[in-house]
Amino acid sequence: MVLDDLGSSLRGTLDTLQGKSRLDEEDVEKIVKEIQRSLLSADVDVSLVMDLSDSIEERALEEEPPGGTTAKDHVLKIVYEEMVDLVGDSTELPLESQTIMLAGLQGSGKTTSAAKMAWWFSKKGLRPAIVQTDTFRPGAYDQAKEMAERAEVDFYGDPDSDDPVQIARDGLEATQDADVQIVDTAGRHALEDDLIDEIEQIETVVDPDRSLLVLDAAIGQGAKEQAQQFEESIGIEGVMITKLDGTAKGGGALTAVNETDSSIAFLGTGETVQDIERFEPSGFISRLLGMGDLKQLSERVERAMEEAGDEDDDWDPEDMLEGSFTLKDMKKQMDAMNKMGPLDQVMDMIPGMGGGMMDQLPDDAMDVTQDRMRRFEVIMSAMTEEELENPRKVGQSRVERIARGSGTDEETVSQLLEQHKMMEQTIKQFQGMGDGDMQRMMKKMQGGGGGGGLGGMLGGGGNGPF
Repeated sequence: MVLDDLGSSLRGTLDTLQGKSRLDEEDVEKIVKEIQRSLLSADVDVSLVMDLSDSIEERALEEEPPGGTTAKDHVLKIVYEEMVDLVGDSTELPLESQTIMLAGLQGSGKTTSAAKMAWWFSKKGLRPAIVQTDTFRPGAYDQAKEMAERAEVDFYGDPDSDDPVQIARDGLEATQDADVQIVDTAGRHALEDDLIDEIEQIETVVDPDRSLLVLDAAIGQGAKEQAQQFEESIGIEGVMITKLDGTAKGGGALTAVNETDSSIAFLGTGETVQDIERFEPSGFISRLLGMGDLKQLSERVERAMEEAGDEDDDWDPEDMLEGSFTLKDMKKQMDAMNKMGPLDQVMDMIPGMGGGMMDQLPDDAMDVTQDRMRRFEVIMSAMTEEELENPRKVGQSRVERIARGSGTDEETVSQLLEQHKMMEQTIKQFQGMGDGDMQRMMKKMQGGGGGGGLGGMLGGGGNGPF
C-alpha cells in the first residue's frame, strides 16, 4: 500500500507507548521524528511534512487524553485525524452524466485507468464510454480498445488519424448516448510544450466537467512540477494514484494533491480493470495504521459474491448456514476470496488482522497462501462428485489416488481436508444463530477474539496463513 513504510514504522513507534497513561515531551519528540523520517523517505514535500508533524506535536502535548484512554490510543487518534486532514476529502464524483478528461505523463497508467474508471461507473449502474485520443504512443489505440473490451464498455478511437483534437470531437459525437464519457489523452516522457498545447486544445473541444491527473505512485518529487503545469493549463479537479500494488512510495502523489488544491478520486491497486478503489480518506488512513477498513472490505465481499453468483446461479452462500458444508461450498468461498483481490490487501481491511499482524509475516507469506489456494483447487478438480459432497469419505486409499490424479502429494491433500474441517466447524458456529447472536459473533471477529472467527475462515490456525 502507498506509504506502507510509514504505517509500519508508526505502529512500531506507538508500541513503545504500551502501558503508559500519559505522554512526556521525549515520547512526543520520538513519535514526531519518526513521522518526519517516514514521510520524507516517502517523497512527501518538506513543507507538508513540517505542517503535519507540528500539528501532531502541538495536539499531543496540549490535549488531555479522555478518561480511561491510554497514551497510545490518544496519540493514534491524533495521528489518524491529522493524516486524514492531510490527504483531504475524496474528489466529488456524482453518479450522473458527465465528461471526464484524463491527463498525465507517459507511463503513468492513463489508458489502464480509463478502463478501470469506466468499469467502476458501469458497476454503479451508468453506461460509460472511453474516447482514446493518443496518436503519439505506438499501440495506444490497440491497448485502449483491448482494455475497454475487458471492462465491457463502449469505445471510440481512430487508428488512422493523426489529429487528436479531431478524434476527441468525433469521439464525443460517436459516444453521445453514454452517461459517462472518459477522454484519454496522450502523454510524453516529460512536460514538453507540444504536450501542453495539445491537451489545452483537447480540453477546449471536450469542455470536461472535471479533469483528473493520473500519477504513478512512484512519481516522487517530480510530481510537484507536473501538477503545477497541468493545473495552470487545464485545471485539475482530482487525482488518480496508480500502481499501488508495488513498492511505490506514494508521497509525491500527496504533494501533487496539495499543489493543485484538489483531492484524490481513485486508487489503482493492480493490473486488472477491477483493481480500482474509490478513495475514502478515513478508510485509507485507517488501513495505513493497521485499524482495518470495513467499508472497503464490505464492497469487495459484495462484488465477489455477486460474481460468484453470476457464474453459478444454483449456489447460495446462505445455504451453508442451513445444511452441510461441502468441499464445493469451500471452493466457492475460495473463488470469492480470489475475486476480492490479493490477500494482503484483503487482510489490511480486516480490523486486527492487517497492520501490525502483517508486519510480523514474511514478505512472501500472502503469495504462499494464494499459491496454496490454487493447489487446493487443482486437488478438488481430481475428486469425484461423491468426495466433493462428502469429504469425510476420503480415507487413505482415496488420498493416495487424489494425490496421483492432481499431481500433488498426500500431505497437501490431507491439508485440504483439514482446512475443510476447520471451516466446517466455523460455519457450525453460525448455524441456528439469531440476529443478536450473529451481531455478537461479528463483533468478536472484528475484535480479533476467538479461535474460529474470520481468521479461521481465512485459514488461520496455529501455523500462520492457512
